[in-house]
Amino acid sequence: MWTAINNFIFMRYRRAEKKSEELVEAMKSEGAEAFLDLLFKLMGLVFFIDRDFRRNIENFNGRYLFCSRDRQITVAAVFKKNRLKVSKKAIKNTHVTVIFRNSKALMDFLLTPRPDIIGAVLRQDVCVDGNLNYLYKFAFMARRLQLKATGGV
Repeated sequence: MWTAINNFIFMRYRRAEKKSEELVEAMKSEGAEAFLDLLFKLMGLVFFIDRDFRRNIENFNGRYLFCSRDRQITVAAVFKKNRLKVSKKAIKNTHVTVIFRNSKALMDFLLTPRPDIIGAVLRQDVCVDGNLNYLYKFAFMARRLQLKATGGV
């Protein structure tokens, strides 16, 4: 009950709808960092709104860093205490650091219907440092969110 009241007061449904529209537009463009940032912001909003989606981060603590080799793209995400914090600065002590060859490799990785993490590593589009299970968990959440945004779920 309290969650529904909070969602109504803070207009989270409308903000999530707007972020979904922005995410779909970003998927069409080539702005990799903007897309990744929008993805995390939408993910944070949907955690508040959707109880089923929120179950993905219950009792989950994870520190992610996504960056390009030339460090032009840097986005960090910290899942802690059932919350998500996003930053455009590098963080330390990550559970997984994902380094993309370039922005095209990042977009290809995030937008493929079935992310092939091992294939991307073998093609040297992606370098992964850390626990691959965290990356698989992120890929699952991101794909599910994309399907929700485009009406696939």
